[in-house]
Amino acid sequence: MGISQGMEARHTIGLLDRERIVAKPGFNRWLVPPAALCIHLCIGMAYGFSVFWLPLSQSLGITKPIPCPEGTSLFATLVTTSCDWKVADLGWTYTLFFVLLGSSAALWGGWLERVGPRRAAFVSTLCWCGGFLIAALGIFLHQLWLLWLGSGVIGGIGLGLGYISPVSTLLKWFPDKRGMATGMAIMGFGGGAMIGSPLADMLMNQFRTASSVGVWQTFIALAAIYFVFMMAGTFGYRIPPSGWSPDGWTPPVRKRGMITDGHVHLKDAHKTPQFWLVWIVLCLNVSAGIGVIGMASPMLQEIFAGRLIGHPEIAFGALDPAQKKQIATIAAAFVGLLSLFNIGGRFFWASLSDKLGRKLTYALFFGLGAILYSLSPWAAHHGALALFVAFFCIILSMYGGGFATVPAYLADLFGTHFIGAIHGRLLTAWSTAGIIGPVLVNYIREAQLAAGVPRAEVYDRTMYVLAGLLVLGFIANLAIRPVAKHRFMDMVLAETTQAEAAQTETAAAPAKAHATSGIGKGGLDLAAALAWTAVGLPLVWGVWITLTKSLALFR
Repeated sequence: MGISQGMEARHTIGLLDRERIVAKPGFNRWLVPPAALCIHLCIGMAYGFSVFWLPLSQSLGITKPIPCPEGTSLFATLVTTSCDWKVADLGWTYTLFFVLLGSSAALWGGWLERVGPRRAAFVSTLCWCGGFLIAALGIFLHQLWLLWLGSGVIGGIGLGLGYISPVSTLLKWFPDKRGMATGMAIMGFGGGAMIGSPLADMLMNQFRTASSVGVWQTFIALAAIYFVFMMAGTFGYRIPPSGWSPDGWTPPVRKRGMITDGHVHLKDAHKTPQFWLVWIVLCLNVSAGIGVIGMASPMLQEIFAGRLIGHPEIAFGALDPAQKKQIATIAAAFVGLLSLFNIGGRFFWASLSDKLGRKLTYALFFGLGAILYSLSPWAAHHGALALFVAFFCIILSMYGGGFATVPAYLADLFGTHFIGAIHGRLLTAWSTAGIIGPVLVNYIREAQLAAGVPRAEVYDRTMYVLAGLLVLGFIANLAIRPVAKHRFMDMVLAETTQAEAAQTETAAAPAKAHATSGIGKGGLDLAAALAWTAVGLPLVWGVWITLTKSLALFR
């Protein structure tokens, strides 16, 4: 009995082992991107958490907030059960998400490379869904510290591991389409809020009662839904056998500039100037974009005010409450449209980078972005709403494109052997930008208002500052050169990777015995079609909801 249980335990653990997920003959590589999307579409809801702030700010009062006494300390706010939380206090969950995303990706990126994407995705699922459940308990008990711990800290760790879990896997399956492969997966992170926000709104309306705003119940429902999808993605992961490459594909030679045919060890990557230049490139691109995302709704309302409802003569301060409600609805549509371009840009620009090269693609991001930021005050002052919206849709497509293109950029420079861990360390740039961008935009706006600048003009200086950040990013990108030859490992893997290579080779032996036995082939066969349908239908639903709401901008 004991031996049987022990064998069963080892078998269960084995399901997560790297050796168990080496692809066998006949495996279709087009099954891997839908598995990655299952993970990213779920954790991407992090972008949509603002849908919970207003309901949670009146979770005790139900119809209106019960304010805390003046001078209530932070500690008292974390444990109080007698007054409602402020939106600003709830917003720290959002900050924790992205600080923990970058730091956990950096801390455990090397572990992910050793154990494989399935185990990392499994831990990500437990953290992300478990974080929802802990947060639900915190809301039920009205303990803000539990909300921060559950969704912010534990959920943030799940974000980091889930975000990087498919990167190295997809790059190894699609060496011929690096940008497109990572674009497909990281597109899902941008699309998570587009699906999750309206779903959460529907669930809250379903669970709302006279004594509850329906948020803790919604958290439990989302945890269950996400668990199913993320586990499907977790067990859908496969890695190619050592030395595998697509039939008919020839690795690019070094003369193609930035694309290397070697591999830099994890312990050496951060010692190169290339790593830190790409870090600066990502940080500046994200800083410029994330600040706009956080202020998109008030920005459109304050700049265009009455013009949004056909009364260009009415400034923001002169709008009555009913008119402010109208323009807030239109501004929400603007946010949704930006989200859609953020998503589409991840796939479009990353795929285009396979043709243009990563360096030229980033040069376009920074050059075109700086021009559009500089022109946006002109469009605002001339009342060119459609042009203003178009400028920011393009800017946000490049913001998303920057996320999706950077893993392929790193693979070009450092090779694919440690790409997941190197990408994880690079994501500390995202954590940094998540603080710089919003703080920069918010403080410039406040300073302009304090100086008496009209609301329609308070964003002018901000746009020029953001354009300046992109100019700096353009210079940093221009300085990137191929990594020096002495940084690359020998053709025989370095000592620290030999044990891992031996494991993979042992597991891959049956596949190698069949030589080129069709691993990776298949295209859109029945299994792939079903997998793509499972992730495609929620995406189509989210796009339809977003486009329907966005029509209000052009009526």
